[in-house]
Amino acid sequence: QVQLVESGGGSVQAGGSLRISCAASGRTFSRYSMGWFRQAPGKEREFVAAISWTGDSTYYANDSVKGRFTISRDNAKNTVYLQMNSLKPEDTAVYYCASSLFDMRSLGGYAYWGQGTQVTVSS
Repeated sequence: QVQLVESGGGSVQAGGSLRISCAASGRTFSRYSMGWFRQAPGKEREFVAAISWTGDSTYYANDSVKGRFTISRDNAKNTVYLQMNSLKPEDTAVYYCASSLFDMRSLGGYAYWGQGTQVTVSS
């Protein structure tokens, strides 16, 4: 089992950047695929990005974030990051990190979740 704690959320103007982090406890962090999800008010939670346990492969939801968001991880620090550039008001949401023992593209495999961090983008 792994415990996840997100940080780094906040408020930013449209066009700005923000990097959010997710610190994991446990010695087996490097065995987990890691993903970022988000949930906007009144909407269902949606997948944003994922990274393989080695960090060699990444997967992004769609064109809405591809090219603007970058997921990365540092297994020595048990941390996964989401660098968000060119932020838009529609990126406003609570961002959650999650871990999975399955392939990063298997969205149903994310079993452990953090508490979320709020990202607010103003126009």
